[in-house]
Amino acid sequence: MINNIWKTEIIEINGVLRGPPKRPRQMLAEQEYDGHLSIHDNQQAQNLGFLGAPIEGPTHFSQFDPILHSIWGDRWFEVGCISAHFKNVVIEGESVIAFVQRPTKQDKITRVWALKDSGEFVLEGTASLGPTHPATELEKLLNSRPTAKKLVILENVKIGDRSSQYDRVKMGFRSHLGKNYPFTLAQKLKNITELCDWYCETISVKTPWGAPIIPFEMVNPLVRYTPDGLPSAKGPSIGLFADLEVKMINGPLLVNQEYLLDREVVGLGESKRTESMWIKTHIRSIKTEEVIATTLLNTATLKDSYELYKSEAKRLEKC
Repeated sequence: MINNIWKTEIIEINGVLRGPPKRPRQMLAEQEYDGHLSIHDNQQAQNLGFLGAPIEGPTHFSQFDPILHSIWGDRWFEVGCISAHFKNVVIEGESVIAFVQRPTKQDKITRVWALKDSGEFVLEGTASLGPTHPATELEKLLNSRPTAKKLVILENVKIGDRSSQYDRVKMGFRSHLGKNYPFTLAQKLKNITELCDWYCETISVKTPWGAPIIPFEMVNPLVRYTPDGLPSAKGPSIGLFADLEVKMINGPLLVNQEYLLDREVVGLGESKRTESMWIKTHIRSIKTEEVIATTLLNTATLKDSYELYKSEAKRLEKC
């Protein structure tokens, strides 16, 4: 089966659809925040015990788009949601395959996952169709975990913290997204694993919405390239994406269209290696303030990356 707007071959075996293997590109090697390189720098990643710099998790979302569009049609771009827990990092050169369980005609949610050639999980989660979405993978995960107490790196962050005002954002094809995302949308489209006709500037008149659309994998850069107005992790420290959900409610999001953002901390967590902050972002119409889409992001900050972690942990234990 070939999906024409991608020219992508999709195979179905026993009710499971899969796309072709792809080797996603690393585009964040020069990413900076808090004045230092991120985990997407090879040396930084190796210092923290990784084999190499991980590719940013949302990069893998594009491999699901042709499959989910083949199931739900244009509604996927308008009211689709992908909700993923990232299980293992991918290093440039590794091959990834996306899988989707075919839903019944009545179902509005289904299971999705991605594997390396070795069979190792890259991510797993759900894809759903709204605008009233069933409970997603990350909503269930967030609600099932206890709130962490006496965090060190996130000591100054509280559930319920909100950005103080709306942030105005827009993504053009050649918009520079700052040190957080050292590439443009045009550069991303030259390297994206699945290029859709409707993403492209030159044939935008052919889209059902009259303008080119922002790929699912680029929604998180749209909402994160400006300061979020929330209390931050102590630093210098290094984090990575543990979970991400991108949900359309009245989409798609359009290139060169301005939007309003507001953000809220909705969860805090901890593991042996990390402290986690869950941020929900509402993407709103600049005219009506209607919610067009949301993201739910869990950023896990590595304890070993914060030099003062042990001493501050001892201080908090005495409190």
